[in-house]
Amino acid sequence: MKIHLNSLGCRLNEAELEQWATDFTSAGDHVTSSVDDADVIVMNTCAVTKEAVRKSRQRTQRLQRTNPAAKLVISGCYSSLESPEALAELGVDLVVPNTEKDQLVARTREAFKQPNMPEGATQPAESALFRRNRHRAFIKIQDGCRYRCTFCIVTVARGAERSRSISDIVQEVNNLQKNDIQEIVLTGVHVGGYGSDLDTDLFNLVKTLLDETDMPRIRFASVEPWDLSDDFLTLFENTRVMPHMHLPLQSGCDTVLRRMARRCKTADYSALVNELKTAFPAFNVTTDLIVGFPGETEAEWQTTLEYLTSMQFGHMHIFSYSEREGTKAATLPNPVPKPLRQARSQTLHKLAAQQKQQHLSDQLGQTTDVLWERGEPMADGGFKHFGYTPNYSRVQTVSAVNISNQIRPTRLDAVEGDTLVGINL
Repeated sequence: MKIHLNSLGCRLNEAELEQWATDFTSAGDHVTSSVDDADVIVMNTCAVTKEAVRKSRQRTQRLQRTNPAAKLVISGCYSSLESPEALAELGVDLVVPNTEKDQLVARTREAFKQPNMPEGATQPAESALFRRNRHRAFIKIQDGCRYRCTFCIVTVARGAERSRSISDIVQEVNNLQKNDIQEIVLTGVHVGGYGSDLDTDLFNLVKTLLDETDMPRIRFASVEPWDLSDDFLTLFENTRVMPHMHLPLQSGCDTVLRRMARRCKTADYSALVNELKTAFPAFNVTTDLIVGFPGETEAEWQTTLEYLTSMQFGHMHIFSYSEREGTKAATLPNPVPKPLRQARSQTLHKLAAQQKQQHLSDQLGQTTDVLWERGEPMADGGFKHFGYTPNYSRVQTVSAVNISNQIRPTRLDAVEGDTLVGINL
């Protein structure tokens, strides 16, 4: 069968998509980027906000209209929270719940199997990731979350924590490296909770990946700050573990954090960031923030703003609070008016832009390794490349030859917009 894969939302959804692509290919099916050619369309949805729900519904409808003859398979958080009747109206042929995502390929092939063996089953195939010319792979290491932050619908949709075995993850990483993948990102709903159901933890997983694979670069997706033990920080002494972490803060005010049921105080967060940056000066911390959470007073907002001004983030992912039915936060009193949420968001975006510019400027004159991810041919015969430093700063350069998928020492000479300009050495 010809399979078209589509995704909306988090890196975990992207990791699942990559795994399905590999599994479909291994089973003899062909993964196509064209919706028109597909026999089956698989859509991995999101429901983290109302806007994500709207986009999931809209994209599913568009995919169905583009190729109404194709079978439509839907999974992800939106499909797990929406009613079967509403999904049927979208033309969905098969719904695979979040708790059964590891069976999606088998269930899809069983539901829509063809009597004859596909031609691709008799041909050697590279991984779908490599064919799509990607140099970074998202590795799903676990699913589900034990915590119940009051604003989060994803933990309701994803269910209890379930971890993949270390041996399974090691095998996947080694297979990806054979196809020239240079960097992996470990993803999940609760990455820091990895192994809670297997009598192991994230520290041991990374140590094993360092020992049993030669993957040049290992990164982490979003990790809750309270999940990092003292020995975890020693992982960054190995230069294959990239000095960047996305540590969601959500608010810079402790009273708001309590209403969110977050397990971290601002003082503890600051101490962790300072420890990371003291031990590893190039370390880049990025974060998530919610503005306009129910009950957020002007005094609490000012506390958040002052706290964030004292920090130095490489990037802030900023959300205006959005009510989600089924979460505790949606029932909290004193909602912040939407115009005020938007105004606070705009203020925070300005601060985020200032801090990002400072973060980039602080790196000028340094020499660091850059993974060059793609090359765009130029009129003079050279190539314009974009890539990322170990601390996940975006860099561009011009090269006489194509250096795609190469890790090269680079001197950081200038800043253009939100991108560094580098010279290959």
